[in-house]
Amino acid sequence: MACSGSLAPVAARGLNPSVRPPVGALSAPRLRSATRGDWAQLLRFCVVGGSGWFVNLLVFTSLVAVGTHHLIAATGAFAVAWCSNFILNRLWTFRRPGPAVVQGARHLSVSLVALAANLAILQVLVLVGLPPVGAQALAIVLIAPAAFLANRRWAFR
Repeated sequence: MACSGSLAPVAARGLNPSVRPPVGALSAPRLRSATRGDWAQLLRFCVVGGSGWFVNLLVFTSLVAVGTHHLIAATGAFAVAWCSNFILNRLWTFRRPGPAVVQGARHLSVSLVALAANLAILQVLVLVGLPPVGAQALAIVLIAPAAFLANRRWAFR
């Protein structure tokens, strides 16, 4: 088996180059090796996330105000915010070339996992007495770091 690229040093040490150490999309970032561009990308993600947070809460608040159950309202708000977040993250935050359909599917996958976590956190926060809008605002913020890592390392790679 021929070694290529980054696997050559592994083979030179006598290790099996086909076995790679697990590197997950959610593994902790190496802050010391972060570049100025990495920090700028995180800032852009926060700006996009902030706009998505605002859109989400606007839709969520509107749906709750007309009597929609908070979990259904959160799902509807997610759908609206996802569209704007995908477009802004693709074109501005991550700026990665590649098929929009593939990136969209990956981003949707990450977002659906984030939605499931959001709904669980939202339900717990409402059950312990937080008002639905405040609980939704907090749940979104709690999910954001994992969503950033998964989007950066997988959806928009």
